[in-house]
Order: sequence, then structure tokens, then C-alpha cells
Amino acid sequence: MPAPNLFLIGVRDIQTTTAFYCDLFEIEPTFTSPHYVAFEVAPGVLFALWTGYSEHAVPSTPRTSEVGLMVPGPSERIDEIFTNWVSKGVPVVREPHDAVFGRTFVIADPDGNLVRVSPID
Repeated sequence: MPAPNLFLIGVRDIQTTTAFYCDLFEIEPTFTSPHYVAFEVAPGVLFALWTGYSEHAVPSTPRTSEVGLMVPGPSERIDEIFTNWVSKGVPVVREPHDAVFGRTFVIADPDGNLVRVSPID
């Protein structure tokens, strides 16, 4: 059976959110249209933004799912990324702390979608 290879995030303003993720992850889109933008994050795996959910993509709507960025290295690497992202002005949802799986923090994108940074499992 094939594994999931598309991770889709609902956004209101495709240009603003594309710029946010380009800056945050330091990557460029591999596909761009007026309502859908995709980033290839691994061979054959896409992280994409879509305005098809725009009526629900408002920062005041609680989010229960997260985009995850698992990073190698010591816990100090998590703190370094946090410091870097805060300097870019990202909204902090939860500051760095130690969880059962290691050091982690959570920020939000312009639409309130959550992004968690954590160590590699």
C-alpha cells in the first residue's frame, strides 16, 4: 500500500502564506497556481497550501493538527531554531520545553496553522 505523500494546509491568502513558509523553511515552491502552492519536501512528498479551505482558515479557529519539523542534533538545536524563527516575527504558541519525546516548541502561521519543531524520533 502506498504511503501518504501530500500534506495539505488550508490558507486564506496564498501569497502571504507562501512567503511565510519560504522564509521559515528556507525553501521555494515546486508548483505555484493562484490557489494552490506545493513544496517538495522529500522526493515524491509534497507540503502544499490551498485556499480551498479559506472559509475555515482563520487564526481564531482552534487547530488540532500540526505540521512537524523533526531536526537532528542536541536539544540546543531546537532552541537555536526557536531563536531564529522568533527573530523573523513568528507567533509563538508554546515556547521551548521538554516533552516526553524531547525538546519542542510550537509556532503558528498567518492562518493559525500550528508548526511544531522537535527532535527526530
